[in-house]
Amino acid sequence: MSGQQPAQGDFGPQPDQTPTSRISGPVAGRPPSVVVAGGGTAGHIEPAMALADAVRRMRPDARILALGTERGLENRIVPERGYPLEMVPPVPMPRKASTELLKMPMKVRESVKRTREVLDAAEADVVVGFGGYVSLSAYLGARGRVPIVVHEANASAGLSNKVGARFAERVLAAVPDSGLPGAQTIGIPLRETITSLDRAALRAQARAYFGLHPQAPTILVFGGSQGAQTLNTAFSGAADALGRAGIGVLHAHGPKNTLALREVPGAPPYVAVPYLDRMDLAYAAADLVVCRSGAMTVAEVSAVGLPGVFVPLPHGNGEQALNAQPVVSAGGARLVPDAELTPQRVTDEVLPLAGDAHRLREMSRATLGTGHREADRVLAQITLEVAAQ
Repeated sequence: MSGQQPAQGDFGPQPDQTPTSRISGPVAGRPPSVVVAGGGTAGHIEPAMALADAVRRMRPDARILALGTERGLENRIVPERGYPLEMVPPVPMPRKASTELLKMPMKVRESVKRTREVLDAAEADVVVGFGGYVSLSAYLGARGRVPIVVHEANASAGLSNKVGARFAERVLAAVPDSGLPGAQTIGIPLRETITSLDRAALRAQARAYFGLHPQAPTILVFGGSQGAQTLNTAFSGAADALGRAGIGVLHAHGPKNTLALREVPGAPPYVAVPYLDRMDLAYAAADLVVCRSGAMTVAEVSAVGLPGVFVPLPHGNGEQALNAQPVVSAGGARLVPDAELTPQRVTDEVLPLAGDAHRLREMSRATLGTGHREADRVLAQITLEVAAQ
């Protein structure tokens, strides 16, 4: 991918052409400086933070900076992970003709100017982008000045990464056929607490942490940080049947939602929580997961070997269904369309699956076969190699 340049006039300002505009690599004797750009949603931010952690393990002296925008979740996540964050103006791409479209050239120029100031101040040796609004600014600001590495987490690449890939040194993807020609498939960088997770060893601790039954088959249900109404309705409606069948549930319903549940005498606990602060323990406590199929979720479920029932969010270009397909095809998960997940479907399909230990073991082996636990290390090595060029 290196050396491919968009036609003149594509996507905002062109880079300076004088030799002094380029940063040729780390100055001898100083640590590498890595800038990561992945903002807006956790699906963009978490891989960036996993890369940052992996780089720091390989090069404890590395300087790492994250780019973000004021509207993204990075404002909370990045500082919590211990990394500095610099803000740049977002460059959202309008999906249809509007007054916002007329303002795009000015917004792009402003954002690129600010991004270049940040990169210069950081003495950046490499920019690694993961998609989203802030990545487009990062790619345009770094173009011709700082080497670029692009990572695409979704099965269908977004616009920002399609732009960045045209002039990147290296292009990586979570799965094959992401829409970025020549991309190397490495999986998604994940937190070390996930990639090193031993579910069996932590099972007893995890069940005690959440107040779950120590032996009963247990389903983990979650729909992202805000919950999912489809999952909430289906599982609360099937709660009595699950309890009578001896199935326990750990259900993260979202901080703005509540579940109407009644206690089933003698049944394993149905534990409903607004959110899960320990995903590693949630995965360890479960025998089966029912969840959305965002790229990060699919990657984590695959990495820990947890059998799944994916219920893709029905939006956009159907990317969540595409994300789930490799695991479903391998036999590690089932896919249920959002409109078809009802209390009856949970009772008829999910309940018997949760109680079939032999089938769950087979699915777990298949799921593990699709995972990429080493993606963070692979991407960190590539990042450091590009920085050193």
